[in-house]
Amino acid sequence: MRSQIGNFDVNDSSSAPPAAGNGNGEKPQNGIPGLKHWRYDLLAGFVVSLVSLPLSSGIAIASGAPPVYGIISSVIAGLVFPFVKGSFVTISGPAAGLAPALLAIMAALGGAGDADHVGHGYDLLLVVIFCVGVLQVIMARLKLARFAAIFPASVVEGMLGAIGVLILVKALPLFLGYLGRVHAHEFFEFLEEIPEWVEHGDHLAAGIGAASLVVMFAAASKTARKLAIFRVIPPHMFAVVVGGAMGAVLGLADMNPAFLIQVPADPFSGIHPPAFGDMVSHPELWKAAIIGLITLTLIDGVESLATAQAIDRIDPFHRRSEPNKVLQAMGISNVLSSLAGGLTVIPGGVKSKTCIEAGGRTLWANFYNAFFLLIFLFIAPALIGLIPKATLGAILVYTGWKMVHPSIGRHLAKIGIEQVALYTLTIVVTLVTDLLIGVIVGTIAKYLLIATYAARASKASKGALPLGGLLVDVFRDPVGRVDQDGPRAVVHITRPLVCFNGYKLHDDLEHLDPKITEVVIEIDDSSALIDHTACEAMFSEVESTKNRTLEIRGLENMHALSSHREAVRLQDVRRLTRRAR
Repeated sequence: MRSQIGNFDVNDSSSAPPAAGNGNGEKPQNGIPGLKHWRYDLLAGFVVSLVSLPLSSGIAIASGAPPVYGIISSVIAGLVFPFVKGSFVTISGPAAGLAPALLAIMAALGGAGDADHVGHGYDLLLVVIFCVGVLQVIMARLKLARFAAIFPASVVEGMLGAIGVLILVKALPLFLGYLGRVHAHEFFEFLEEIPEWVEHGDHLAAGIGAASLVVMFAAASKTARKLAIFRVIPPHMFAVVVGGAMGAVLGLADMNPAFLIQVPADPFSGIHPPAFGDMVSHPELWKAAIIGLITLTLIDGVESLATAQAIDRIDPFHRRSEPNKVLQAMGISNVLSSLAGGLTVIPGGVKSKTCIEAGGRTLWANFYNAFFLLIFLFIAPALIGLIPKATLGAILVYTGWKMVHPSIGRHLAKIGIEQVALYTLTIVVTLVTDLLIGVIVGTIAKYLLIATYAARASKASKGALPLGGLLVDVFRDPVGRVDQDGPRAVVHITRPLVCFNGYKLHDDLEHLDPKITEVVIEIDDSSALIDHTACEAMFSEVESTKNRTLEIRGLENMHALSSHREAVRLQDVRRLTRRAR
């Protein structure tokens, strides 16, 4: 769905491993057959656990919960996904994209917590997460995962960009070594408290955070990534090593143990089960809970399925995930995670890419990741206790920065200035209001933009393309007919192809006769426009389809709003008029 998911670039081929195999074209499979790849998956699981440990801990803190709750979520995901399947090398657990939403929902339900204490609203938040999981299982059984693709790509970019800004600001107290109580819950409230964090933060802890941040940027540089070790091990791990070493040498624990991650002797002793009874007995909280349910379901679906598709693009074995099974695995994981006191679970971009680069071949790498995390929790908790909170703050600052990196805006500007407008609008509205309203406003703005294009096409065609019909057609199946001639099929796009109906084209291609080996997507003259999201999806279909050839024709006859291949296309009415003469 997007070229940059979360905080890594899926098109960075310089770090992707070469396609591997056994010489006969066999692709590693999940389940029992996948166990024969245990050597690759075991090593990948260990490498991923080294990344998952600090990342999951930091995400938990950013969500208003102690670090151990994030680790528990990763363990639950590792024990569920290999058995439900749906994808191949995605590593799941708590995601940075959910942290601001979880914090806001917890605050609305009674109060958020921090790195050392669980907020009053956490037990009620677990009820919401449980309900999200149940809803996801139902949606998966109804095969509704495809509807996550209706949201415009630029709006999704804006949603993730806003999340990145929120994560970055939320991480500043940790990064600056501030041990006081953070009262802010909204974006502008965080900005107002920054002077206090700077004034009362610890300079030594802040120095460790700054050094950790510099290490991550250095490890992610093009110069460093020329070396294999910097391609296999993500920057976060180098930050943990440097931050932990600095904390030990400078005696951070002697100054104040609160500067380090605190892991209880029995990690599961303080588990908070969902407070179902309290939720039922407090109807005044139901509105906040319903809004939280919608928000988490929306973000879960959009970000996780987009991430799974992005990981498919860099899978060296060219396998494709099954969105509904991924959604089902997420649902089951969220139900179990909430019962165990953990956070929401979705596929993570950073950890999944780490799995691929470390040689992971199946979802058993996810299982081994969970196994090593349990070892860290019960056998080597002292290692976790060496990580400074300032380093976790640096990891979150780095993560937030990558999610809103200027390169994303520059990429959208090459596609079209209208994409930058949608991206910026979604970010601004989200920061001023909340994530759900930001996505809704961005999507409405996208429809109005499409309506403007449709009006232009209708006017230029002098009524040959009725405006009313065009505004309805953007929700109908864009495929007017399919002409089949033996092993060849021509799929005719006869209506506008946009984000709101693009998923139907994917369904039509999926349901073609398996004997068809050559497919042509023909953009007919009656198709008034094709938007950026649909263009991106079509090119993704071409690049990811492996069992048949797929070709797109007719785009060259349309007027592109920029020179980028994913630019919005409008039907060239003047060309049609000349042809009619």
